[in-house]
Amino acid sequence: MPDVMSGPVAHCPVGDSRAHGKNRAVSFGLDASVLVALLAASSAPTPLYPLYQDQWGLSALAVTVVFSAYSLALLSALLTTGTLSDHLGRRPVLAGALGTQAVAMVLLASADGADTLTAARLLQGVATGVATSTAGAALLDLENPRRPGRSALTNTIAPVAGMAAGVLTSTLLVRFAPAPTATVYALMAALFTAQAIAVAFTTETVDRRAGALRSLRPRLGVPPAVRRTLLTTGTAIVAIWALGGFYSSLGPTLVRLVTPAAPQAALGMVFFTFSAAAALTMWVLRRTDPLTSAIGGCIVVLPATIMTLSGLHGVGLPAVHGGAALAGAAFGAVSQGVLRMLLASLDEQYRAATLAAYYVLSYLSMSLPAIAAGAATQCYGLRTTSHAYAVVAALLAAAALTALAVSRTRTGPCSSPRNRPLR
Repeated sequence: MPDVMSGPVAHCPVGDSRAHGKNRAVSFGLDASVLVALLAASSAPTPLYPLYQDQWGLSALAVTVVFSAYSLALLSALLTTGTLSDHLGRRPVLAGALGTQAVAMVLLASADGADTLTAARLLQGVATGVATSTAGAALLDLENPRRPGRSALTNTIAPVAGMAAGVLTSTLLVRFAPAPTATVYALMAALFTAQAIAVAFTTETVDRRAGALRSLRPRLGVPPAVRRTLLTTGTAIVAIWALGGFYSSLGPTLVRLVTPAAPQAALGMVFFTFSAAAALTMWVLRRTDPLTSAIGGCIVVLPATIMTLSGLHGVGLPAVHGGAALAGAAFGAVSQGVLRMLLASLDEQYRAATLAAYYVLSYLSMSLPAIAAGAATQCYGLRTTSHAYAVVAALLAAAALTALAVSRTRTGPCSSPRNRPLR
């Protein structure tokens, strides 16, 4: 599995000595809101893709390329900057990334074709990669000993809640705003600017130390503390993030194929269904044994794909949304369970790097299959591509289920303090 670490980092957390009381709570809330906003901005284009297709004549392949440009740029940022905030501090890195994100929003608002849209998404991906690992690590730094597991829960729920919020907001603007492709990004640019300013007034949770430039060298490897867990759960991560990539990039086109008369504003709502179900599932299962949660999520992938495909065989749009809801539940169960297992065995010096490892694998799994699916639609059509995609996702989930079941057999029930419920 790819990661940004090849050896231990001499991380020096100082959150316990600096962040207390209200200041800790304010800093925690701001970092959580940053994760929500980042992922809201990442999903906001989903309801706009049909508009771009109509205005600029984009193909399904062009849409998936634009979508994947963001994911691959984010991946590159994680590989190079995943531990940068361990050296420079959380505040300066996060503020700079949020400022860059605001610039990317302005570029998206002014895009006039696939090339400029792709360029803006590339910049957005870089800024999101830097900010995601930094804000996520800051949340772990600010863990309240009296509320163990809250940081891990926030790291899992905030991103998918943000994706749901981004799709819903963008969809409403498509329906009611006079210039939705500009309005949504203008609002996001203002939000990121405000957050960048607010970060300057929060508590710094790490000490500056040498080696910032050296940390930018891309590295492959997995921190020893999480190597076995990531190997066991890797296939499950691939399966559910690949499903997320399908609903995010090709979901609107699938809705249009199933229901040609569907209103423009409704085309992106299938991804809202997916992400909202994911967020709800994460909350409901927060006290469930993480390995059980991951196994259950893998089991749900098969009925999710069957229900989605039934929409192409006469059942219609309700089946597509039902399949998206089940896929979202699978996503929430697996990603919540896996991240809890990773963080349970996490030493302080691996915080930013381990989160980066998880996101590297996740976004590779989201972007590469989406690009392949977009290319396949050019040759075989969306209907055939959707069937093939569903079969591959189901096979991956079955393989992951086997690996997780073997892990349970070897380790027994996850009842140790390391697997305590999230609060």
